[in-house]
Amino acid sequence: MAAVEQVEVVVAHSERATLRVGDVFLKIDADQTRTDVEVEAMAMAPIPTPEVLWRRPPVLALAALPGTALGRLGQPSTASAAAWAATGTAARILHDAPLPPWPGRSPDEIASQLDSECEWLVANGVLPADLVTRKRQVAEAALRPWTPVFTHGDLQVTHVFVDGDKITGVIDWSEAAQGDALFDLATLTLGHEEHLGDVIAGYGTDVDLDVIRAWWSLRSLRAARWLIEHGFDPSSPGCEFDVLKSGL
Repeated sequence: MAAVEQVEVVVAHSERATLRVGDVFLKIDADQTRTDVEVEAMAMAPIPTPEVLWRRPPVLALAALPGTALGRLGQPSTASAAAWAATGTAARILHDAPLPPWPGRSPDEIASQLDSECEWLVANGVLPADLVTRKRQVAEAALRPWTPVFTHGDLQVTHVFVDGDKITGVIDWSEAAQGDALFDLATLTLGHEEHLGDVIAGYGTDVDLDVIRAWWSLRSLRAARWLIEHGFDPSSPGCEFDVLKSGL
């Protein structure tokens, strides 16, 4: 590796950390099963992913992708409509691919976790009880039977890299599994509703918008405690709590 001027801490919390050293990302994870999933999912995915340089547990070394992230939660995206559509196309290619051999969570498992998280939000005064109740009801639409597809599982805008109008790769595959296609599309457009039309155009098929909105609520409710306990702020402008309060 060539000499570098600094080590950049991309993200760090009690479960995992990601460092950037020059053109190499070093992912350190306390749970090697997540890394197992990430490596296997990237090998199976029919869309661009980072090159695995080496793995020496607990460290996974990945080559940096060219381009920049499609966007960030809480900030307007500067990516073109064509780049958002290209991301929708990539999601469709992934969802049409053969299933990974490991299952994801069932609707019943997700509902049980969601109920626990809603109870915690109310008991700790994190969000008003009436807001949590209304958005839990909205989330119900996502908890229907679905035909499993190959999902990324955490298709946030920061995990998609683009160069101009083209995707250069998708990162962070540790949550990949069999799952609901609309969960990926909802995760991608969380806080970026203005780009949902572009994504759907690229995806190339009809999408149930009520289910997308349900997943926005469900993901925001389910993630809030984890974010708070790991040093993130879901109440930041444009982030999860604003998503929950939108449309009221």
